[in-house]
Amino acid sequence: MVAGGALVVLVAVAFAVGRFPVTPVQLLAVMWSKLTGAPHGLPASFDVVVLNVRGPRIAAAILVGAALAAAGSAYQGLFRNPLVSPDILGVSTGAALGAVVGIYLSLGVVAIQTLAFVMGLGAVVVVYAVVAALRRHDPVLVLVVAGIVIGTLLGSCVSLLKYLADPYNQLPAITFWLLGSLASVTAGDVEAVVPSVLVRLLPLWLLRWRMNVMTLGEDEARALGVDTRRLRFAVVAAATLMTAAVVSISGVVGWIGLLVPHLARFLVGPDFRRLLPASILLGAGYLLAVDTLARTVARIEIPLGVLTAFIGAPFFIWVLAGSRRGWS
Repeated sequence: MVAGGALVVLVAVAFAVGRFPVTPVQLLAVMWSKLTGAPHGLPASFDVVVLNVRGPRIAAAILVGAALAAAGSAYQGLFRNPLVSPDILGVSTGAALGAVVGIYLSLGVVAIQTLAFVMGLGAVVVVYAVVAALRRHDPVLVLVVAGIVIGTLLGSCVSLLKYLADPYNQLPAITFWLLGSLASVTAGDVEAVVPSVLVRLLPLWLLRWRMNVMTLGEDEARALGVDTRRLRFAVVAAATLMTAAVVSISGVVGWIGLLVPHLARFLVGPDFRRLLPASILLGAGYLLAVDTLARTVARIEIPLGVLTAFIGAPFFIWVLAGSRRGWS
């Protein structure tokens, strides 16, 4: 309840600050007019700002933050590792390579986002192919190691394309995308990603009790009747698809999938039934607050990746130092 109330306050603040402030009363008037068709008596510029400029950006911040935090909590619980984040299987690096290829080929925005989504999924498919080829080894260990190796390989491809890119046009665009930003998000982008995120959140919620069993360990989970192989595949598939979808519109935004699940676990405990909704609300609020700072704290917009790392690193240390119960 507190996290939900804080998110509502952050939404009001996000609309109220900036070059064209919108008060909560004006926001409600515009939204009511949109729903009912009744005139709101405000200048037409309010409709443009709320519905076409700031509204989609705020919705995207909530969506991306919630998705990355939910994926992070699922990965950390599944692998029983506090250092796991949504990009552990190479999905973020694969999406980054897809976007960089699109920018290098001078493709349109839709094509760049599509390539980012497809190559993000492709990276995870390659990781799972490696796991299938090495069945004799520990599947969890092979999954994590293969993700790191494939991510490193794809990262080297990104570096190569940055080296080959036009330093005056393509390289700045590539660098800006890799640092993460919601400045160019449109209402169409949000509408395209919302179903993908909601559909992938559903299996995570339906499997919440099995996720609690997985924290006991592989052998204990099997003894309690959980098919760990299928559960791992379902959770990884849902979290990966969700991550690839949001990264395709926001660029690479780090720390959310690592930091927010820790904070949620610190506040509500490791029970996935409470941990998942807490992570969703905290992730949405965190990225919304960071994005609001990114567009208002300086004369030029600061990339999200810079601020999430700048804020997240010391905050992560504080969360670890303040936790007396341990990670699990």
